[in-house]
Amino acid sequence: MKKLSLLAAVAFTAVLFSFKTIAPATWTVDKAHSKLTFTITHMGISDVEGSFKSFDATITTSGDDFSNAVIDFTADAGSLNTDNDARDKHVKSDAFLDVAKYPTLTFKSTSFKKTGANTYTIVGNLTLHGVTKPVTLNAVVRTGTGMNKKPVAGFKIAGSLNRKDFGVGAGFGSAMLSDDITIVANGEFGQN
Repeated sequence: MKKLSLLAAVAFTAVLFSFKTIAPATWTVDKAHSKLTFTITHMGISDVEGSFKSFDATITTSGDDFSNAVIDFTADAGSLNTDNDARDKHVKSDAFLDVAKYPTLTFKSTSFKKTGANTYTIVGNLTLHGVTKPVTLNAVVRTGTGMNKKPVAGFKIAGSLNRKDFGVGAGFGSAMLSDDITIVANGEFGQN
């Protein structure tokens, strides 16, 4: 009976210590290897691309992958760049983004669900032009070890939003500018 009790205690201890505890981790964006871009169609003919040059992002994880992670993102709306100074000035004006009144855009995830080996669906609240709406984005994640021997993760996050939902360019019809704006964020994050 003592042998059975000892064997049960050893088995219980082995099972108990076989579970590893995962501490929450914070991942910080490497701005030198990251970019936030957007595309809108002009007059149904050509795509105009742009980016935000000033942004910050963190991801907080509580497991050994990114399931249920939380991403916080902020961009300086005034850092918008379409490689055309006159267009940039117009888009930053009160006709579109009104960066004097709404200087930042933010995104905070409310759901981060794994959909495949390295794919996720991210749902969160985007605040743009003073309006907050839920958006759904798709992500592809690649992980590895950086040159500093710490974990790194590369994210390609893409989706679209309707500019009219956010009151952006309300004076411009769909024939002039597409309602849908495609967003693509490529980001490299290092684990702190």
